[in-house]
Amino acid sequence: MSLTALTRRLLPASAFTLLATGVAFAQDAAAPAAPAAPAVPTINTGDTAWMMVSTVLVLLMTIPGLALFYGGLVRTKNMLSVLMQVLTITAVLVVVWCVYGYSLSFTSGNAFIGGFEKLFLAGVTPASVSGTIPEYVFICFQMTFAAITPALAVGAFAERMKFSAVILFAILWATFVYFPIAHMVWGGAGSLIFDWGALDFAGGTVVHINAGVAGLVGAILVGKRIGYGKEALPPHSMTLTMVGASLLWVGWFGFNAGSALAANGTASLAMITTFTATAAAIVSWAVVEAIARGKPSMLGAASGAVAGLVAVTPAAGFVGPMGAIVLGLVVSPICYFFVSTVKNSLGYDDSLDVFGVHGIGGIVGAIATGILVSPALGGVGLDGYSMGHQVFVQIKAIVVTLLWTGIGSLIIFKVIDLIVGLRVPVEAEREGLDVSSHGESAYHY
Repeated sequence: MSLTALTRRLLPASAFTLLATGVAFAQDAAAPAAPAAPAVPTINTGDTAWMMVSTVLVLLMTIPGLALFYGGLVRTKNMLSVLMQVLTITAVLVVVWCVYGYSLSFTSGNAFIGGFEKLFLAGVTPASVSGTIPEYVFICFQMTFAAITPALAVGAFAERMKFSAVILFAILWATFVYFPIAHMVWGGAGSLIFDWGALDFAGGTVVHINAGVAGLVGAILVGKRIGYGKEALPPHSMTLTMVGASLLWVGWFGFNAGSALAANGTASLAMITTFTATAAAIVSWAVVEAIARGKPSMLGAASGAVAGLVAVTPAAGFVGPMGAIVLGLVVSPICYFFVSTVKNSLGYDDSLDVFGVHGIGGIVGAIATGILVSPALGGVGLDGYSMGHQVFVQIKAIVVTLLWTGIGSLIIFKVIDLIVGLRVPVEAEREGLDVSSHGESAYHY
């Protein structure tokens, strides 16, 4: 058969085939599209890596940072007692957080407290996602916040409270004070303070005002240290306090920049504001102390660093670097006034100035956040922002925190006093809590 004849025979068949194919394509095009599969949350490896690092940095703040900062501020005979309290509180709160703390803080419940749907971390798997990171990472990150907050409070009643009372306080206070406040502020839609629109980037209310007020209540109820106001009770090692304060500053980048929950521009803003506010607060505390006392002290510089870190915590992702400098310059003189004048005037023994630095610094930072978030002042701004309204909302959040932790802490300390007693015997306090409570000493000569 010639090529021409073969072509004539195949052409009609080819044409038919093409026609049939075209009809099929037309039918497919006319058919309704299948519904799209729901989007599956994906894990961002960069965000995940940053949040894992941030979590470890916050743990570094607590142990060894906070432990050494507080340990250096107490007397030699009580050094190990403070280290033991901070370490044990951290361990206990890790367990409590996984059993029920995470569920009470970050699941839907009511305006004041979460529910029990994730009791014992039920339903959480390596595939569970929170935003762009594994839920386990988010759980661990928030776990470190829950651990450090009651540990901060113990500085107010250091050197005189029973170890059993301290640990019982950490458990009860976290349950009835910290978890509800965390839920109210960070629990999402339906949570009281969150729905008000209060700004608390990394824990000005949840951590610092909360711990500061609890510490003040505890210090008043347990009473003054033997010899307070009659004899000198100086820090035993400013070297260790300096090391602890430095570790706090380093770890605080996880605390603040990590609260962006992603490796993004907001995290970078929180990073630089954590630098600038802290630096400015160190400078301003040193200047104020030099004017008031004639000499700037290492203790003052370390206190200024913590005051700046505390004040910028609620503001870190909302204010600009220059606004953070202003915040740091302002907070130190106010905290200095409380620790040097107000405390002495009122006569309460806040051993390591937890209320004067954390409580007052947190209040200053929370209010200032409502002001410095303004775009006109270098802040990120808010939709429909009104400075007066935002400051009012910030104050409302502060008042709720003050009342909740003040009343709750009072009840909890009273209950603990009935169960195990708050204070060690006079002989044990004179001997020192290292030996009387733990049977060992920090130093051997």
